[in-house]
Amino acid sequence: MQAVILAGGLGSRLKPFTEIIPKPLLPVGEKSVLEIQINRLKMHSFNEIFLATNYKSEYIQNFFGDGLKLGVRLTISKETTPLGTCGPLSLLKNELRHPFLVMNGDILTTANFTKIYNFALSINSDFTVVTKEIVTPFEFGNVYSKGDYIYKVEEKPNIKTEIVAGIYILKPPVLKLIPDNQYFGMDDLMKTMLSKKMAVARYLLIEYWIDIGRIEDYHKAELVYNKHFKDPEK
Repeated sequence: MQAVILAGGLGSRLKPFTEIIPKPLLPVGEKSVLEIQINRLKMHSFNEIFLATNYKSEYIQNFFGDGLKLGVRLTISKETTPLGTCGPLSLLKNELRHPFLVMNGDILTTANFTKIYNFALSINSDFTVVTKEIVTPFEFGNVYSKGDYIYKVEEKPNIKTEIVAGIYILKPPVLKLIPDNQYFGMDDLMKTMLSKKMAVARYLLIEYWIDIGRIEDYHKAELVYNKHFKDPEK
């Protein structure tokens, strides 16, 4: 099965680390972010993986080569100008022949990619977006009032938000909606499809997930490496 990892980001929020190496090659525990992602994809039979690169692309190419040492077939795709989170797929239209997975290069998750893929195949949509519910503690008491009187107070209620988790399953027909060599995000693809009354499916992720786009989250990923990512077979 085919997968695309979006590994072209500048990693601006992770400076000064990313001034030396690209974000996907940052070490977490004993491996780089990309190694962890590739190993987990391989667990779920994704054995043909495309790395969509831009910033410091040659570092990624030199580090992974053709993917033989990881037991997968790797292809490096390089954009010459930033194309966003969806635009890089326009460079791979001739390669992506079957339903395929796309994931951001700055997330780590224990997601069951097999279940996600099978769900996407079973549902009547060419585009499945994986989401995650995030619970954020609220720092203040929330007061409910009518006129001059309070009728309810809720002390520091948690705020629940369902976010896009940076994992997607696309079926080949969707590729026709992606403009060539233009900056185009996954949000743009969603908006385009919704405006055309095309179904966009949603899969709610319950497994562990972390976005390592910020330094504090990167350090958190290092702390949870042994629990969630050291042994890829778990």
